[in-house]
Amino acid sequence: MAPAVVFITATSIDPFHLIDRVTHTEGSGIIIDSSGIILTSAHIVYNRQSVQVSLEDGSLLPAKLVGADPVFDLAVIQVMPPEGRLPSAPLGDSDRVRVGEEVIAIGNPLGLDQTITRGIVSAINRILPETAFSLQEPMIQTDTPINPGNSGGPLLNRNGEVIGIVTEVMPNAQNISFAIPSNIAKTILPSLIKEGRVIRPWVGFHGQFVDPTLRQILRVPLVPGELVEVIEPGSPAERAGLHAGDLEVAISGKSYLIGGDIITKINGIPLTSEETFFEIVQGLKLGTTLHLTLFREGAVREIKYPLPERPILTSDLPIGREASLRERGLPSWKAKKQLILSSRRRSGQKQSRSPSTPLSTALPNPFTL
Repeated sequence: MAPAVVFITATSIDPFHLIDRVTHTEGSGIIIDSSGIILTSAHIVYNRQSVQVSLEDGSLLPAKLVGADPVFDLAVIQVMPPEGRLPSAPLGDSDRVRVGEEVIAIGNPLGLDQTITRGIVSAINRILPETAFSLQEPMIQTDTPINPGNSGGPLLNRNGEVIGIVTEVMPNAQNISFAIPSNIAKTILPSLIKEGRVIRPWVGFHGQFVDPTLRQILRVPLVPGELVEVIEPGSPAERAGLHAGDLEVAISGKSYLIGGDIITKINGIPLTSEETFFEIVQGLKLGTTLHLTLFREGAVREIKYPLPERPILTSDLPIGREASLRERGLPSWKAKKQLILSSRRRSGQKQSRSPSTPLSTALPNPFTL
């Protein structure tokens, strides 16, 4: 399996800075096709001026970016094999992953190529805290030692199958790391290779569900539905006139931004629970019209807007100070929180999926955000 793991180095240049204009990024990747197709992390290779791949035998090859999805932090690059065909690794079925099973990570931590570490699966369906619904991604949590340079490398089961792609570590913790399930990669790979990106509709807002407990505690005129807290700049939701929250309220350590619209129906379907909201949003299609029934300032309003393709947003990219943290192995959700909300706090999303649920039933639709 080790020969299919490569060492990736990438260079980017910021022409707007007079000093520290050149940034070097290191990571790992997995050869998934003997023709030179490599799966890796988007934060390593996306928006870089040059990408090079070092094979197990020491060969250094230039690589081109085939496709990338910063939202799920996955990318595909390609190299031209110098002679013949390259060794490749099979993508396994992450639905079969169980808590407690032994796993192995192979990568290039701190530039130490072909390093193997071992651990177990600590949890599945793990949703990182402070994550808006459009960025939720159920990950595999592991205690396998992961360091900067492991990103993009494989997490393997005992059969040598790739069940995850290493992506993040939790700062200020001991051996709490995360991998993107291989079935997510399988789902978006065809789009990355064919289109160069994942095409998904753009809803344009984030929020939390208003449950009976919240209404009882606040004793303000709230109705059941999705509380709109943040509107993405330039989104169709902003152009349609949706209102975001402007007053932060913390209850038992959980933050809410109240004062914005409360969506009570989507396409005529009442939002009776958070699960209902997720099911509806995941079924939205590009080019269709979104019909929203809102509760605003004591009155019911109707808003509709077409769903365009979602662009790559600033909050998707590890840039500036957040980029340097991500490349040192710190999680991206802190960067996303700061970039989307600026001075506001993004409210946390509870994990509503059972840790024992197969990953395929917990996966969000990668084509609907």
